Amino acid sequence: MQQKFSGVFGGKSEPPRPKICPACGSLVGMGASRCHQCGASLTFSLAAASRSLERFLPTTSPATYSILMLSGLLFAVSLLATIHQSGFATGGGLFSIGGIRGDILQRLGASLPLPYNLAQPWRFVMAVFLHGSVLHILFNMWVLMDVGPTIEEMYGSARYLFIYVAAGIGGYVLSSVRGHFSVGGSGAILGLIGVLLAVTTGRRTIGMQMLRSQIVRWLIYIAAWGVLFPGIDNFAHIGGFITGFSLAKIMADRPPVTPEERKRAYALGWTAALIVAASVIMMLIANTRAS
Repeated sequence: MQQKFSGVFGGKSEPPRPKICPACGSLVGMGASRCHQCGASLTFSLAAASRSLERFLPTTSPATYSILMLSGLLFAVSLLATIHQSGFATGGGLFSIGGIRGDILQRLGASLPLPYNLAQPWRFVMAVFLHGSVLHILFNMWVLMDVGPTIEEMYGSARYLFIYVAAGIGGYVLSSVRGHFSVGGSGAILGLIGVLLAVTTGRRTIGMQMLRSQIVRWLIYIAAWGVLFPGIDNFAHIGGFITGFSLAKIMADRPPVTPEERKRAYALGWTAALIVAASVIMMLIANTRAS
């Protein structure tokens, strides 16, 4: 009787379809809970979670756009807080337009001298996504969108996200050792440039030589910028660059291809994402306790 009514009202259920393993892409049986090819869980695994998350992200360069959105969101929050307390900053030259108050940056997670960062390690991460002025975030995000998608395509989104976060942390470790108060994604972006330099080193194709020449010019411009303009955290740049270059020497410069490589890549990407999420939560808890 139920089948008759469902047929009349067009509610006839479709037969279950075969599943695709999120880790290796193999076709598996309709009732399978694990992939027969790589052994990955089809219901709960890093690969399955990543595939579910991908539906809410852009199809191209999802990690790069996620970094852009988080940086933009935190800048909007810090700018609104500054405007609420002091108004919109326009004086003091080009670099101070839309400038963020130092006390607000400190509350949101600016990198401080090492003893403070060790007591609040979330600052190593939060500082990567904070920026001090409109020009600061515009310049950093412009460079990110210029080089980020290339590296994300080269390494895959998961490993790319890990490289970005690790390079940012590496930059602020060195910066905090020097006792600096600092914010910005430039250390992480220098890490991406370090990746490109590592990838092109020793390769003699015309394309790689042209890319290496462009990278060297970028490094010269950035070094000159750091010397000529006060307030730029050159130690965060150096730390990020060294971290990115070192990671590129360890990782294969191609997307993961085997189930084992995919599993490791997903683990790295989720580790980076969870570190960022935990840092945001710890920052919110610290501000709640302070207020």
